[in-house]
Formats: sequence, C-alpha cells, structure tokens
Amino acid sequence: MNFVEYRGKEILAEAGLPIPRGIHCTTPDEVVAAFQKLGPCAVKAQVPTGKRGKAGGVRLVTGVAEARDAARDILKLTIGGFAVESLLVEQKVTVAREFYAAILNDLDARSPLVLFSVDGGMDIEALAKTKPQAICRMSVDIEQGLTAARVEEALSTQGLNDTQRRAVADFLVQLYKVYIDHDAELVEINPLGLLADDSLLALDCKFVMDDAAAYRQPAIAGRGAAEHKTDLEVRGAEDGLKFIELDGNVGVLANGAGLTMTTMDVISHFGGRPANFLEIGGEAYTRAEPALGLVLGNPKIKSLIINFCGAFARTDVMTEGIVKAWEALKPTMPVFFSIHGTGEDEAAAMLRSRLGIAPYDHMEDAVTAAVEAAK
Repeated sequence: MNFVEYRGKEILAEAGLPIPRGIHCTTPDEVVAAFQKLGPCAVKAQVPTGKRGKAGGVRLVTGVAEARDAARDILKLTIGGFAVESLLVEQKVTVAREFYAAILNDLDARSPLVLFSVDGGMDIEALAKTKPQAICRMSVDIEQGLTAARVEEALSTQGLNDTQRRAVADFLVQLYKVYIDHDAELVEINPLGLLADDSLLALDCKFVMDDAAAYRQPAIAGRGAAEHKTDLEVRGAEDGLKFIELDGNVGVLANGAGLTMTTMDVISHFGGRPANFLEIGGEAYTRAEPALGLVLGNPKIKSLIINFCGAFARTDVMTEGIVKAWEALKPTMPVFFSIHGTGEDEAAAMLRSRLGIAPYDHMEDAVTAAVEAAK
C-alpha cells in the first residue's frame, strides 16, 4: 500500500521526526491561502509515484500569482498514470546539504536493510551504479533491532562531523522504529536535509506499507492511496476476477495463483513477456467467458497460453468453460493449451473435437510455442 508524500510525512511527524511546515490543498485558492501563511514555498503534486519533479509536478514559488499558476498547472497533470488531485504546499527551507536515507525489506537477506548516503537528492538506483561506495548499507537483525551506536560506527566513513553523525544515527533509529511499528516495506527520505545548525529535516517521504498488514494498522491503513487500475483491471474486479495487466504480449489463463505465476515465470524464462496475471481456479472457472474477454481485450497480446492442472479440480470441466467461451467470442488469436491432471483425457478430446486443437504434452513446449507466436 503506497502513501502520498503528505500522508507519509504525517506518520513521520506522529513519531516525532522533523518535517517542514506544510499544508495539504486541493484547489488553487487553498494554495494561495497556504502561501500567505508560509511565504516562499514548494507546490508539490500528491501522487503515489516518483519522478514528480521531472514531470513538472514540483514548483518553487515566491509570489501569490506564481502560487496560483503553479497550482492550476500541476492539478492538470497526470503523473505515472495518476491524475493529480491534491497538492502539498511546503515552506521553503535552506539546507546546507542533502542526504539520502531509507529502510526497506531485503528479500535476499530476509531482514530489514538501512541505507544512507551523503549524496542525497539523486535517484538511488543511478547512484548505486555510478558510486556504489557512496551508499552505506546496514542489515538489521530483527530480533536485536538497530542501535545508535551501531549506526554511528557504520557512518564513520561518510565524512560527517561528530554532531552530524549523532544526528543522522538518531534519525535512522527513529526511522527504523517507524518502519517496524507500521509494518512498512519501504520508508525512504530523499532528500534528508541537513540544516546550518546540523539538525535534520525530512524534505520528502516515500512510505509503502505491507498490504497484508492493513488489518494491524487501522490508524493509517485508511490513509493509503487508492490503487491505480487500468480499464481492464477495473473490468476484471467487477467480474470478480483476479486480473493484473502487465506490459507483455503473451496472454495467460491458468487455474490457481501458483500455477499462473509459474506459467508467467516460464514465459519469461523462454524469452517472452507475460501480458497479464489471470487465474480462474475455484469457482472462477464458471466465468470463463468474461475471463477470456479480458485477455482478448488487451490489444498488445499476440498469443495466449492456457494452462490447467487438476488434482481435486477437474480439468475437463474447466476446459469446457473455455471451449464455450471460445465458441461464443470466436477469437482468431493463436492459442496453446497445456492440460494435466484429473480429466485431462476428456479435456484433450473436447479440444480436438470442438476447436480442432491438441494440447501439448509438456507445459514448456506450449509456452515456447506461445512465445514464438508472439514474436
């Protein structure tokens, strides 16, 4: 679950971390009123995605007319697929330096990872490629937690004076507590501003919470940004189908989330690009026609792999649903079947007699054929 900047900063402030004075606004008139309270400020688009500055979603303003114009312009933008519906007006702050700080889930180490760099304001992925030595990394034992003493020791190579090092260590320890207490997957502060008196200020905040933990976080779960869905994803939700649109050209239909993800992995392994996640396991097989319609509704798809595997579920029953949908929709797209498990002989016979198609003996062969057909 993603949080827009001002919501993330609310969480930081509630935990006692320093943020600039700011006012959330939804109209140009509100932005003008905020400017009159704050003076020179930044007007910032509130969308749950990055690259706002490059998209024109962040403007520094020094006058009332400029503030109003900035608000009008930014509220017309769509950034990363999200229409800008609100703004954060934040008081201009003079900083001596910009740092980078983040805490995230390290999936490989299965532990939290603390990142810090004195080169703030940059894209961390670019910094990792060009100056990997500039990033201080600290893996955290979840049982032991993070201590200021350990952070100060790790920061000893970062060129900070004693006061700055203590301030950063205290900030990171507090940030780690925010991460743990709120079931976060990522808390990123970029830039983290160092002021003239060596105090710190979170000038931006990216906050992502584990979706599965929403029930444990009722105080903040309702502040998360609405999930951005494509038209096909909206249609899938209305039909009660678990559909996620991707950027590939090989369509996927399978029974069960695990088999669907495996099929997508195999497509990628053989050099293809899956176009969607869509599983029709359980009772979803009864909605084969709307499911097939979703896949066919994506103009990027050039071929389709249908993969059924049944133990308790009968593959012939699922196949009959797809065959009926195929006969009703009459698509011309090349389709490749892999069917194994309970009822596979009956399913294969049905495909041959009604669609004139034979399923592949091995899933890998069906996927390879679908990848080739999509080229």
